[in-house]
Amino acid sequence: AGTQGRRDTGAHKQTCSHARKKAFVEDHEFEVVTAAEANDSGVDEVVRRIHQRVGGDGTPVYVTFDIDCLDPAYAPGTGTPVVGGLTSDRAIRILRGLVGLNIVGMDVVEVSPAYDHSDITALAAASIATELLHVVAHNKRHKQLEN
Repeated sequence: AGTQGRRDTGAHKQTCSHARKKAFVEDHEFEVVTAAEANDSGVDEVVRRIHQRVGGDGTPVYVTFDIDCLDPAYAPGTGTPVVGGLTSDRAIRILRGLVGLNIVGMDVVEVSPAYDHSDITALAAASIATELLHVVAHNKRHKQLEN
């Protein structure tokens, strides 16, 4: 009788999923910056953390951009939209901060056009891929000028 009229929002599933992801991350040698952390700490801090973790010594870096880190207002066409994600502007500014890293490859994942009738997600993904290409081109040009 006490549950009559209640609807399952799926929040418990997200909490369990978050706990599993957190445990996985803690068991492996990589670092995840969550959307909440990126929103709270700001672009400069996220970029600093990335450079501190992988930059500076020429280590090859592969960048995977998971489109579902964007708020569904900016990328509704993904299988796991989560409110509270990054804005497309913030994501692009973070990517521009990757200048100087030895990026050897990249991809944009989790774009699902079937869930986005207006192609907003495809536009965001194409823009993100273009920004990553600009960073690689800038790094190559800068390296050529040094030699």
